[in-house]
Amino acid sequence: MDMDLIPAPVRAVGGGDPTGADGAGNGARGGLPLDSATTITAAPGTENTERWLRSTLGAAFGLPLAPGGEDAARTIRLGLDPALEPEGYRLASTPDGVEITGGSPAGVFWGAQTLRQLLGPEAFRRAPVNPGTRRVIPFARIEDSPRFPWRGMMLDVARHFLPKDDVLRYLDLLAAHKLNVFHFHLTDDQGWRIEIKRHPRLTEVGSWRSRTKHGHRASELWDETPHGGHYTQDDIREIVAYAAERHIWVVPEIDIPGHSQAAIAAYPELGNTDVIDTTTLSVWDTWGINANVLAPTDNTLRFFEGVLEEVLELFPAATSPFIHIGGDECRKEQWKDSAVAQSRIEELGLANEDELQSWIIRHFDTWLTARGRRLIGWDEILEGGLPTGAAVSSWRGYGGGVTAAEAGHDVVMCPEQHVYLDHRQDGGPDEPMPIGFIRTLEDVYRFEPVPPGLSEEAARHILGTQANVWTEVMQNRARVDYQVFPRLAAFAEVAWSPLPASADRDFAAFERRMTAHYARLDALGVDYRPPSGPLPRQQRPGVLGRPLEGPPPNV
Repeated sequence: MDMDLIPAPVRAVGGGDPTGADGAGNGARGGLPLDSATTITAAPGTENTERWLRSTLGAAFGLPLAPGGEDAARTIRLGLDPALEPEGYRLASTPDGVEITGGSPAGVFWGAQTLRQLLGPEAFRRAPVNPGTRRVIPFARIEDSPRFPWRGMMLDVARHFLPKDDVLRYLDLLAAHKLNVFHFHLTDDQGWRIEIKRHPRLTEVGSWRSRTKHGHRASELWDETPHGGHYTQDDIREIVAYAAERHIWVVPEIDIPGHSQAAIAAYPELGNTDVIDTTTLSVWDTWGINANVLAPTDNTLRFFEGVLEEVLELFPAATSPFIHIGGDECRKEQWKDSAVAQSRIEELGLANEDELQSWIIRHFDTWLTARGRRLIGWDEILEGGLPTGAAVSSWRGYGGGVTAAEAGHDVVMCPEQHVYLDHRQDGGPDEPMPIGFIRTLEDVYRFEPVPPGLSEEAARHILGTQANVWTEVMQNRARVDYQVFPRLAAFAEVAWSPLPASADRDFAAFERRMTAHYARLDALGVDYRPPSGPLPRQQRPGVLGRPLEGPPPNV
């Protein structure tokens, strides 16, 4: 029987029916019984996975999964082997027990995700649904490790706020797909979502907007309900700790110098006050690229140093080595018209406004480096020159990432033409608020993060890949689920598994495995897009989108 694992492991043999229907009464043929006698034996360093197994599988099957001794029979044994790849693992299920051995605690955790999948969709529920059913762990031998060390998803909570529990839920969904980076887009023109104690108006004022454009910015529809919310500092600490328990890095993003109208609305002195009356600005209620950007003043630098001091305290270096500062879509009209900005350009001996933005980025790169962190930004930070240690999120296509990698910078590939999950999944008339190019499940499965033609040295600078979820037309968790799934499952396999070249990938086999995976997503309560198209409640008739026709450009 196919084990139907997603993402596909490097090597796997065995498999069987987790109900034990294909085995003898003692489980000898079908697999190892999972019952009240099953224990967990955890070596030092694997305690997080022990707790996770007990809280998830124990809850799903109503079992104690008590600690086992060194000589325990029928135990799930967790151990470490530094000879394995850091995130690699071996899983062996035999009549003597289950052994999950990882190259690090993270590897053990990823092995536990595989074990959960082997146990069928009921393992993804929070309480037993068939308590009398005999359950076995299918016999299998699996060796596995990821292709990329950076396997991420970016979630935009600025355009539409998601409550803390929804964020924690998404961390669980990332972990279930062996994704290990959560890029947390916390600030934008439409909302500031993180409490900064020294600047309380960022959330008192900047986290709320009076109304919201409904659909694409060209839509005539408005949602007149005030929208907002933010995470307290304790909320952030909880999110970071929850992610760390699941071996997920959190990359906080504080977007500067563009995408800053919410901050300027809270503190008008941050804007270009010699060009516009910034006291008239409010948190932006529509979408697009905003002309209101930060002023390149010493006051602005000190303000955001203060913000980042609190951010660094909330996001420890061990789990947040990278800090994202945005740097994208910074319009320059106000700087061109500002005597203050022009004076700064002259004072610094800069050539133009692009170099002024580069000066701001370099300032924060130096500031973060001195505090043991690395700056990462969207690929516009290449314009005007990039600091030596900075990394790049290549979103406008492959081009920025290629340029950065060839210049020796680390890169995360996330081209909008391929892995922006706000883009529509189908060209049909029922697709809700259709944005962008059609990116089907198969399109995402055939995405290749490393473009052809990169030198071998440059290819080593591709840290990995990331799917991005911008929420302008995702008003709540259900809309996020619809856009993200099932495509995130395909993306997870691209990021983890050693797949052949794009055209040679066996999508039909992946679709067959997805049949089992849809049952897992159902058990988890994920409101994914069904293969047959949106359900009636998932449609949004009459709400304008912005569909782009034809294949996306390969840039």
